Formats: sequence, structure tokens, C-alpha cells
Amino acid sequence: MAPNSALPVCSLFVHPSDLQTLRRDIESDDPVPARLKLDGRTYQAEVSYRGSHIRRYPKKSYFLSFRSPSTCQGAREWHLNAEYADPSMIRNKLSFDFFQQIGHLAPDARHIQLKLNGALQGVYLQLESVDDLFLKKRGLPPGTLYYAINDDANFSLISPIDEDVKRELEAGYELKTGEEDDFRHLRELVYKINTTPQADFAAEISALIEIQPYFKWLAGVVCTQNFDAFIQNYALYRNAEQGTFTLIPWDFDGTWGRNLRGKLLRHDFIPITGYNTLTARLLTVPELKRQYRMLMTEILETSFTPAGIEPTLRHLLQTIRPALANDPYQRNSLDRFDDEYDVILEYTAKRNAFLREELAVLR
Repeated sequence: MAPNSALPVCSLFVHPSDLQTLRRDIESDDPVPARLKLDGRTYQAEVSYRGSHIRRYPKKSYFLSFRSPSTCQGAREWHLNAEYADPSMIRNKLSFDFFQQIGHLAPDARHIQLKLNGALQGVYLQLESVDDLFLKKRGLPPGTLYYAINDDANFSLISPIDEDVKRELEAGYELKTGEEDDFRHLRELVYKINTTPQADFAAEISALIEIQPYFKWLAGVVCTQNFDAFIQNYALYRNAEQGTFTLIPWDFDGTWGRNLRGKLLRHDFIPITGYNTLTARLLTVPELKRQYRMLMTEILETSFTPAGIEPTLRHLLQTIRPALANDPYQRNSLDRFDDEYDVILEYTAKRNAFLREELAVLR
């Protein structure tokens, strides 16, 4: 059956022997050659599986790097997410749209239909990569980008993985753009978060972190209730002109009332303060705590309400619904998909009420 024309169709071609190489070791990050056809053009690329636990799902997610030409639609890389565990398939995009709505940096995303060697794989979410082109597209100064890849990216001196003092302050991060020497800025940040005396903390940290954007990031994570995002699954951007850091969200499929495996998650699972060492220290400063409370109050009255998210939610669900009938991995779950409109709205209402009560913690 032909793909529904409402979503762009991306055709990926991988030689059968290379496809066998991919399938033989799903944990490997080593890419194989590929071709992508889109809008009548052909792009030479390399492809590998992406993600951690999601590699073991039947519907695979992919990472593409373009070789010739070196960009496709202004991007050097594509992340193609299967969104297999999310019965709505829109939580990632809904989250990033929400971040943008409250005025914070977030990747752009769109739903597509993917073919692999002519066989329809179904609906995918094409995610923008957070790299130097991401910064350039938004008119931001060049800078270093670090990826928070595991729980050690908690802004603490203690590793939750080893349950001991970190051997390296940059543990939990990998460098996306920049030089190895740029880790010294990250080491300085973590060191000062943990060792600056309370009397000097507000002034010291304001010279290193963009405070209002940090609180917007925190508010976005708290509202959507992304359990992992406080200590991993974010990009850290250091503005080379100002020397300050900003957090950029990433991997937000386990949100809006479900966890990363698609199971229902209580609306009151995460407190308004979230959890990581940086947030804990910021909220010990009365003026900064007041700043966060004012921001959260505004968001809870405007953007993070059932009425605030409903138009975007409805549009996203209606946009992908026709194509799911042809998705070999989702077409038998359409009743569950149709229930997600109410699941997400009910979560938003309950989470909003809970967070309004939690505002008292910030007084």
C-alpha cells in the first residue's frame, strides 16, 4: 500500500550485505553506506542504529550522516526516531514545541514516512541535530557543545553510577563540537557549582550559567516530567563570546504521563524542584528561588494547561493519524493511539494542579 501523502516520504537504500552488518550487532555505532532519496534528490550518506534500549525494539531508530552533498535541507545529520514505545508517537515533538513555546532553545522536529529498500517502515520523527549548524540557524555565537550521555552529567562531584567521587569532573559528557581542551570550561563549571561558598554563589554562578534560560529548561523538564533529563539527555552549549552555559533538551519521548518504556507514570512523580546538584544550589538563593517561582507561576497559568497545549496536541495527532494505518508496527494499535489525546490532556490537568500546590515549596 502506498504511503499517505500528508507526510514527507524518505526512501533509504542500504546494500543487503551492509544491512546484515547492521542487524548482526545492534549495539554497534559503526555506520554503513546508504543512499537517501527525498524530493527527487539523492544523498550519499552513512547510517547506523541510534539510541540505547530502543535498539532492541522491532522498529529501529537510525542516525544518518550526509556525505555527498554534505547537507540535506540544511542539516549535516538526521536522527530518525521510531518512537516505538510511545503510543502517541508525538511526545518528543510535543515536548520540543512546548520548550519553544515558553521561549527556550529546542531542536526542530517533523514526522515523516520512511522506506527502507522499498519497504515501508512507517512513521518516524526526524530530529534536528544539536550541533554548530543548530547554533548558526538560530543566530547564536559559535561555541562548544557537550552531550550529557549518562547519569554522571549531574553537576555533582559524586558519580551516581560508581557511588563514589568522580575521577574526572567531565564524566558523563562527550564533546560534540570544540577541542579536547574545552573540557576545562566544563571542569570549572562543575567545580564552582560544588565548592563556591554560599555568600559568593549567586555572583559566581551567574557568570557561568544563563540563569533565566536554565530555569526555563528546568520548568520544561518539570512540566513534561522527563525522569532522565535532569542528569542526562541534554546538550550543554557554552557561548564562546560570553563564556556562559545553556542547557538544550534532548530525548523527550518518556514524558506527558508516560515513562521511556511507554508505561503510565504518576502525575506527581517528580517535584517542582526536579533533582540535580545545580538546581539544588540555585534554589538556596532566595532571589533565584523567587525568579523560578515567578516563571513557573506564569507557565502554569498560560502554556502548561490543557487549553494551552490542546491545539498543538490535536494538530500533531491528526497529522500522523492517516499514515499510521500503513505503519507495519503501529497499524494494529490505533485504538490505543486514539486514546492518547485524553491521556495527555488528563495528565496535563493533574500535573498542573500538583505543581500549583508545589509552588509553596518555592516560598
